Amino acid sequence: MSGEMKNKKIVILGTGGTIAGTSAQAGDNLGYTAAQVGIGELVRALPALANSRFELFSEQVAQVDSKDMDFGIWRALAQRVAHWLAQPDVQGMVITHGTDTLEETAFFLQAVLDPAKPVVLTCAMRPATALAPDGPQNMLDAVAVASQTGARGVVAVCAGVVHTAFDVQKVHAYRLDAFSSGDSGPLGHVEEGRLRLLRNWPSALVGQAQAAIKIIAIGTDEPPWPRVDIVMNYAGADGRAVRALVADGVQGLVVAGTGNGSLHHALEAALLEAQAAGVRVVRATRCLDGRVLPKPGDVLADSQGLSPVKARVALMLALMDRP
Repeated sequence: MSGEMKNKKIVILGTGGTIAGTSAQAGDNLGYTAAQVGIGELVRALPALANSRFELFSEQVAQVDSKDMDFGIWRALAQRVAHWLAQPDVQGMVITHGTDTLEETAFFLQAVLDPAKPVVLTCAMRPATALAPDGPQNMLDAVAVASQTGARGVVAVCAGVVHTAFDVQKVHAYRLDAFSSGDSGPLGHVEEGRLRLLRNWPSALVGQAQAAIKIIAIGTDEPPWPRVDIVMNYAGADGRAVRALVADGVQGLVVAGTGNGSLHHALEAALLEAQAAGVRVVRATRCLDGRVLPKPGDVLADSQGLSPVKARVALMLALMDRP
């Protein structure tokens, strides 16, 4: 093992989640409490990490169940990631995270930072006290990806599968392999500590919200997070929820349409009213695979292939750029 490699770091940031969860009874995979074990303890519990080619450094950024993820943690996380990536001796980063909102955090970090080094989110579907926890292997796989020469961008690693921040979605409520990249397919697989890459590393978003990036990643003031909500199309949908949100001061709306972004006529009418009143409206699809294909004459903007929750993040960043 070369001294040059040992002078390079992999930084592991902890935010909580099931991977740090514990239960009163060993083997209870449902009645556990998330975010109980510190990141330092999780790292120390994996002696195999001591064999890494890189020096490992851990830091606790937050300790929450990811269903409770909030903007303040996102901002703190973006700032710590930006700080560490700027250090020349840092090869890459790993972030432990709950599964519920992992896809939103991954997309947020990619959109704001567009990192030239790897930032790897990993997680677990079973708590640390499970009889066969999946977190340790996911952490080992994440470190393997972060150690990869030429790796870049924000990715997620779970059950040996590597997903990009643009494509990753949680698609199962219980199984260990809970994530999918939809019809884009995964970025790669981790096999016995080796990465098998299937396609290119994620690249920058087109038209990133530059003001938002500056405010969140390097600003000292609390950013003005715009109010953006998600509504859904379904049989019998109407416009009452949209009108209530507009009356409550919402600044942006993402609609999860059926199929190719189709909308019940009553819901569409309310969304057009909202747009005319100055609310930004974006149309996505509630389908797990595929994307909204725009048609000539569309009045509502499409989500550029983003899922509803990621389109919400993108719209918040875009609204921050408003003068």
